[in-house]
Amino acid sequence: MSEARIMSEENNSAHLSALAILEVRFPDEVMRVQQLIKIDETFRSMCEDLAAAVETLTHVDRLPESVRETRRQEYADLVDALVNEIHDAIRRSNVVVLRRPADRPKS
Repeated sequence: MSEARIMSEENNSAHLSALAILEVRFPDEVMRVQQLIKIDETFRSMCEDLAAAVETLTHVDRLPESVRETRRQEYADLVDALVNEIHDAIRRSNVVVLRRPADRPKS
């Protein structure tokens, strides 16, 4: 399997898992999230970061006990921050800015 195909499958997997996470968090915004993942590289990157943070959080129990709770809190805080940032991006994407036409000289 080529490296490009592996990377593509990994990215697709990250998109799918991020989408699954966001469907649970924002069930009324699923269509908008899907659209933003397709067209907005920054949004897609935030979603991939969220998927990675959630994945890491699910495996925190494998860490040594001496660092487990600290890492759990760090990743829980990161997940919360990313969810808030993604939520803000979704809200901003729904805003339509209306501008007045520039004043034209009267003819």
